[in-house]
Amino acid sequence: MRQSSRNRAFTVLGISVALLVAVFLSPFASTQPDGLDRVSQDHGFDTKAAENPPSHQLPFYSIFDEYAVRGVPAAIATPLAGLVGTLATFGIAWSLGKLLVKGDSPTPIDRMPSADE
Repeated sequence: MRQSSRNRAFTVLGISVALLVAVFLSPFASTQPDGLDRVSQDHGFDTKAAENPPSHQLPFYSIFDEYAVRGVPAAIATPLAGLVGTLATFGIAWSLGKLLVKGDSPTPIDRMPSADE
């Protein structure tokens, strides 16, 4: 099996596992406050949050509500957000990889001379 085929299989396996976790396990995430929320509650400054924080000005705020998609039934809002978030993260990472790695460099096996050379 060539190196590029192994890389492609590894990538497909990785994104498949990530999507399975995002879609099927995300509904079982804890409902307890995350670390930052918990610290703000413990130290009593959670009520001092801005009424209209800068994160509400982002373009995706109208689509997502915390870890769920707005406007869809609650049963699929969190899995759908996990699916979209996983695909978006993969797309950004893949695009950055394509931009930062120039050309298609041969693997060391490709550069080895054949027996008749």
